[in-house]
Amino acid sequence: MSGVLYLVPTPIGNLGDISRRMADTLGEVDFIAAEDTRVTLKLLNHLDIRKPMLTYHRHNTETGGQAVIDRLLAGENGALVTDAGMPAISDPGEELVARCAQLSIPVVAIPGPCALVTALAVSGQPTGRFTFEGFLAMNKKNRRAHLDALRGEERTMVFYEAPHKLSATLQDLAETFGPERPVSLCRELSKLHEEVRRTTLGEAADYYRDNSPKGEFVLVVRGCEPREEREATLEDGLQLVEKLRSEEGLSLRDGVKRAAKELGLAKNQLYDLALGREK
Repeated sequence: MSGVLYLVPTPIGNLGDISRRMADTLGEVDFIAAEDTRVTLKLLNHLDIRKPMLTYHRHNTETGGQAVIDRLLAGENGALVTDAGMPAISDPGEELVARCAQLSIPVVAIPGPCALVTALAVSGQPTGRFTFEGFLAMNKKNRRAHLDALRGEERTMVFYEAPHKLSATLQDLAETFGPERPVSLCRELSKLHEEVRRTTLGEAADYYRDNSPKGEFVLVVRGCEPREEREATLEDGLQLVEKLRSEEGLSLRDGVKRAAKELGLAKNQLYDLALGREK
C-alpha cells in the first residue's frame, strides 16, 4: 500500500503563520521534498525538526518527481514544500500531484499561507469572481498574447510578478487594459515592509518607471465592465438570414427559422419582413 503525499504550505514571510497542523505534519512524515533544501532547513531548524530531504523543483521534475513517487509507492509518507506558500499553485508541484493521481497515491493538502488569496483579500478589488494568471512570460510577444486573450475578462485578474520584470509588465497591462484600470499592487505580504498600493495601471506604470521596485509582487487587476446585452431587433434577424443564405445556402424559410431561434425573435414577423424585402 502506498504512502500519502502531504502538500504543506510554508510562510510567505512571517514564521508566525505556521500552524500546529503544518508543523505536526512536517514532524510526522518520513521525508520532505523541498524546492530548495537550504531554505527548508531554516524552517525545520526553527521547528526543531530533523527529516531526510530531497529536492523537487522546476528543473528536475522528472528525476526529482520519480524519486518522490518511488518512496511513496514503497509505503513512506512524504511532504512537499516550496520556499514560500502553497505547493502546486503556480508551482511544479502541480505535475507531481497529477502523477500521484494517475497512480492512485493519496494526496492531502494542508491549508495555510498563500500569496494569491492574501493579496486578493486585502486588495479592495471585487473578490466574488476572479482568475489567477500566475507569472507572465518573459518573452514580450508571449506576454502580450497572454494579455490580449484577457481583454474582455470581467473577473478580477491576479498576477504574480518579480521586481525586475514589474515595470515592463505594468506597461503592457496599461496598454492592454487602459491606463485608468484599477489595480492593487501587493508587495512583501506578511513581511516587515508589507505594502498595498491601490491605484491605476497608468499611475503604477509611471511610478515604477522612475522608482526601482523591491520585493515580490502580487498584482490584482480589476476586470472590465460587464457588456450590456442588447435585445435583438428584426433588422438583426434580417442580417442573420442574409448571412445564413449566402454562407450556408439555406432557403429563405430555413434561414428565418434558424435566425429567429438564435436571436429569440418572432418567426412569423421575421418571415413576413424578409419576404417583403425579397419582392
